[in-house]
Amino acid sequence: MPTVIALDVSLSMSRPVVLSDIPEEYQRRHLAVHGINTYLDYLSANYKLEFVSLVAFSYLYEQLSTFTRDYNVIRTALNKVEVFSKTCIETALNGIKHVISDEWSHTPCQVILITDGSLGIGVGSLKKSLETINMRQSVEEKFPLPFPFPCKLHIVCIGNPNDPDVRNALPYYQRLIDVGDQGGEIFTLDGAISFKSVEDTFNRLAEKYYNPFCGNLTCGNFSCAIQLFPKPELFIRHLDDGKVTYTVSDKLEILGFLDIKDIGSPPTVARHLVLPRSTKEKTDAKDKDGKNVKSEDDDDSQDDGKTPSFTVLLHGSLRVESMVAITKVCDDWYGMIYSWADSKKKSNLMLALFDPGQDSIPWTGSFDNLTSCKEYSSEDEEKKSSFPVKPLDKRSYAQSCVVWIKPSGLQSDIQKVLRHARKLPEKIHQFYKELNRTRRAALSFGFHILLDAMASMLERECTLLPGTAHPNAALQLTHAANFLRSDNAFDVMQSVTPLPTNFSSGNTG
Repeated sequence: MPTVIALDVSLSMSRPVVLSDIPEEYQRRHLAVHGINTYLDYLSANYKLEFVSLVAFSYLYEQLSTFTRDYNVIRTALNKVEVFSKTCIETALNGIKHVISDEWSHTPCQVILITDGSLGIGVGSLKKSLETINMRQSVEEKFPLPFPFPCKLHIVCIGNPNDPDVRNALPYYQRLIDVGDQGGEIFTLDGAISFKSVEDTFNRLAEKYYNPFCGNLTCGNFSCAIQLFPKPELFIRHLDDGKVTYTVSDKLEILGFLDIKDIGSPPTVARHLVLPRSTKEKTDAKDKDGKNVKSEDDDDSQDDGKTPSFTVLLHGSLRVESMVAITKVCDDWYGMIYSWADSKKKSNLMLALFDPGQDSIPWTGSFDNLTSCKEYSSEDEEKKSSFPVKPLDKRSYAQSCVVWIKPSGLQSDIQKVLRHARKLPEKIHQFYKELNRTRRAALSFGFHILLDAMASMLERECTLLPGTAHPNAALQLTHAANFLRSDNAFDVMQSVTPLPTNFSSGNTG
């Protein structure tokens, strides 16, 4: 989940800050840079796979760093930040929209907008932007929120919470998050403005939204501590009588294995990297002189790469055997673990989450019904795949449907009915099948005049029958024409049935 840090570099961020414990003079932007460095330190220690980009904005915006996992690049760019004119948050949001769309398209992301409580002045102010949000006509003038991709918007206010400007700005910031409609939060300082309060604020943000997901992966007697990246989000399913929330459990259980050719490419709601996690805590022990010394746990943690890991065994097995591991992530929610290669030399262990439910993959059937093929098949049948599983109900796309987009489609169906009519009584069942099919389509489309037209055509066919025609043919054509002109013809639940006769040839009675 990539993150964009949007730093306000307007003149208001250059206001000096009086710090009681530090004699040097600092500006608000210096405290903001310190907070960003605190956030980057947290990512380096706990969430090092996160892609981060830095955008500076005032009345215009500039991307100072593209998306990177090398956080030193971000730190270097922060040292080169210059001060510009007034604050324009709408400009920043437009810039963020373009930056993310160009590189990540529809990938879920997060934005951390850092400002000082200044709404700006004039036309580009946040107050003016929100007041005119519903008055804009052209696409170019449209307000950038909500973003065309999933995005959480967090706003960090570098200002004294008791400052009137900050208190006045908070409702506008909250409305900005509400307009985004993707979640997010406003973070204000706890207490007076200082390096410590800014540091605590960024730590609070990082611990809440960038806390790594840690759990255990089990398969029979095997167990391994893992980390999922990015952190799985809540899945909310809206129903007629409310909503159901699904949360990935910290215990992932592998239920069995399937061939890749059987599972195919099923629909998924999220994908996560599966990484092994060290179970040993890293602690620093200090001697009496205050110097850091290595503890025994540090020595053990350096040997993690030499310790056998179930994830390594699983990864290699899935890649060699071309299989996936069906995994239960919580009650009534499943996924699959598989080997995914982003290059010829590098591959990763991935967890793809299906849509919650037992029947999220139609061609495998219910997950509760999956079992070992050896339990019910002989050795000769083991090579045959049990998939796809045929559904009990007949799918609409498995049936031939009537398409009358062009006149030729309607003409073709009418000619088919007439061809069977001319071969009565031998084709009596085919005749009534096509007649009912065309009649139901006409009723579905509201094409009621077609019924009378078909009745006229059948009557005409009856008069054109040769003298050698079977008597039952004329009776069936007359019967069908009379039904099409009756009131029952408009009841879609009824069908035209053959007329029972006493003739030996074509007898349906």
